[in-house]
Formats: sequence, C-alpha cells, structure tokens
Amino acid sequence: MTIHPDQERSPESIVLDCAQRARAAQLPLAALSDIQKAEALHAAAASLRRSCGPILQANSCDIDAATSAGLSAAMIDRLRLDSDRLEGIAKAVDAVADLPDPVGQIIDQSTPPNGLQLSRVRVPIGVLGIIYESRPNVTADAAALCVRAGNAVLLRGGSEAVHSNTAIHAAFVEGLVASGVPADAVQLIPTQDRAAVGAMLAAAGLIDMIIPRGGKGLVERVQADARVPVLAHLDGICHTYLHSAADTAMAGDIAFNAKMRRTGICGAMETLLIDAQFSASAAVLGRLLDAGCEVRGDARAQALDSRIVPAGDADWGTEYLEPIVSVRIVDGLGEALAHIAEHSSHHTDVIVTSDDAAAEQFLNTVDSAIVMVNASSQFADGGEFGLGAEIGIATGRLHARGPVALEGLTTYKWCVRGSGQVRP
Repeated sequence: MTIHPDQERSPESIVLDCAQRARAAQLPLAALSDIQKAEALHAAAASLRRSCGPILQANSCDIDAATSAGLSAAMIDRLRLDSDRLEGIAKAVDAVADLPDPVGQIIDQSTPPNGLQLSRVRVPIGVLGIIYESRPNVTADAAALCVRAGNAVLLRGGSEAVHSNTAIHAAFVEGLVASGVPADAVQLIPTQDRAAVGAMLAAAGLIDMIIPRGGKGLVERVQADARVPVLAHLDGICHTYLHSAADTAMAGDIAFNAKMRRTGICGAMETLLIDAQFSASAAVLGRLLDAGCEVRGDARAQALDSRIVPAGDADWGTEYLEPIVSVRIVDGLGEALAHIAEHSSHHTDVIVTSDDAAAEQFLNTVDSAIVMVNASSQFADGGEFGLGAEIGIATGRLHARGPVALEGLTTYKWCVRGSGQVRP
C-alpha cells in the first residue's frame, strides 16, 4: 500500500506547512487587479461545471458512508449533491466574481489642519482559516469569497464530506491556476485528524482569522481554544414579537414563514412572543400546530390551544432547528424587550407592528446583529441582503456583524500623504 506523504507527518506540521505556503501565496493574490480576480473565479466556476462527473461520483461515496454510519436524513440531505445543486454552486462562484471588488475602496478621507491628506483604504485581512461541517458547497463559497477579497484561505471540512470537498477543491483550484492565481492561495487541509483543528486554532501569526461554520459543539470549541481572532456565531435564537398593533394577517404570515419555511437554518424563528393585547393569537398558533409544528408555551399560551405543551426554562434558550417553537405571552413592548435582552443570541430579532413609534423603539433597543420590522427572520441571509454569497452570520460586536461577505473579509489601513510636514 502506498502511504500518502501527509500520513507520515503530524497534523501540526501539516498545518504549519500549509499556513506558511498560504502566507507566501497571499502576497501575489493581493496584487491581482479586480479584473484578474474576477476572471479567475469565472474560470473556477467553469472548472466546477466541467468536473461535474467526478464531483458527483465523489459525493456518492460520502452519501454511502453517511448512510452506513446512520446519519440523519437531514444531515444526508445537507451532504447530497446533484447536477442542479452543483450548478447552483458554480453560479454562486460566478456571482461572487461579478461583485464589486472591496479591495482598494476608500472608506473615508480628510485633511486635518496639519495639511496631511488622510484616507482609510480597504485591504485584505491576509490568511483565513475556515473550519466547517457537512455542507460541501462551503468549499467553493468560502474559497470564492476569500479570493475575491484578496485573502488566502485554509479550508478544513468535516470528515463526512471529505470526498466531495476534495473533488470540489481540486476543480476550483484548477480554474484558478489556469488564470494565474497561485494554487496555495486556496488549500484544503489534507488530513481529517482532529488535531489539525487544534493546530489551526493555535497558529497565531500565520493565520489571521478563524471562521467556524457548523454546529454548536464546533463553534464552542473554536471560541474556547483559539489563539487567533474568531468571527462566528454560536446560536441563532431568533425572536418574533407580535405587537398589539400588528396587522393580524401580516403577523400570521410572518410568524408561519419565520418558523416553517426552513426550520434548520440559523435565521429560523425559535421563540414567538405575542402581546397579550394582540387579537389573533389563537389563529397564529393554530396555523403552526396544523402544519405539524410542536408549540411549547407558557401558561397563558397553553390556554389558547389544548395542543400546546408546557415550555420549560431551557426552551427560551434553545435553538431547535426543527419544527418546534417556544411561545410566551407578554404584557407590552417593555416585557418583550426584556425577554429578548435576556435570551437572544444577538442574531436576528423581529417586531410585527403598525405602530411606527414601537417599531423605532424596537430597532433602537434590541442589540442584535440584525433587527427587523414587519419581515420574516428567514431574510437573515447575505444573498437576500444583496451581498452575494456569505461566509456566515456574525453575532459579535467587533469587526463585522450580520451577514459577512466581501466587506467583512477585509480590514483597512491608513494612507497618509504629506508635503514635507514634520511634527513640532
């Protein structure tokens, strides 16, 4: 049996070598023009289309392994690729190629009394490490966003998608290299040893930022162990509050869509707050129940429909990611705001109301990455915000919040132009 060279090295040495090569490749990548980066990504998309057969064959290996391992139907669906899904991946890469290049954009400029001409200009962050699970489309999405923003990237996908990720990465890089982008600018960590994740988290000075995309366990580990800045969200505990002045038809449609359109995404509603003065509470809850959603409510919510089961304390802080919702009846906007402040994960929170003053108070008070009025929380998505593909939703307070796309993958530098000034 032939031993792959990477099997003879420790995960730590593999990550160190990949990071050093990424650092070297990032410099020529950052020097490419807007047009060059766009052409390289279009070439990568074309290569993905040409490689449809090998990619789908690799994906079938992952599906077979996942089925044998007893993975859930939802997990297998996340893994599964077909020609339509692969075309969607290629189209997403093309869409990123066509986005405006953030690198070199002038954020602001000024001239203070000393006569210096100051400007803040967007630049790439450098080398990014992206650790993700399940969805093989992330391999192409993340690579495209990083390349467009001038960043080299180290990709570490989950073992359940290892064959799919490898095939997608090979096709993507083939297109890049044909367009003059260094192959080392986009690398897939060539080991599934869990120690490789730890090595990435400890690679301060080589990796500039880590972005985890996956379940709560992965994100908690990254946030606890990283010695590198992390851009992440832990939970998507999203609230919808039906205010006393909400239009009843609108409220019903928004609550139903926010929970039931896709229950497994981070922007799905997990807690429904209903004002005690809202007139159509039973109808809203009945619609959810009739559709097969389990409703867990407080005592006042339970009184509205015999099918509602009791909510426990843990329900207010649970991200279900399935057709389950917790419901609380509140006495006014103040109580709704207090509940959200205590239990929100700062992802996306919504008010439904026709009262402009209440809407503005909600927008100004709720401290979440995304705050909405009269819209479903399922719109919490970079594509829906016009940002193209996203790398994830950030719920922290530093660097970037909400959908993180190209702008969120840049930082800035100060450019100072003088005419001989010396400081007195």
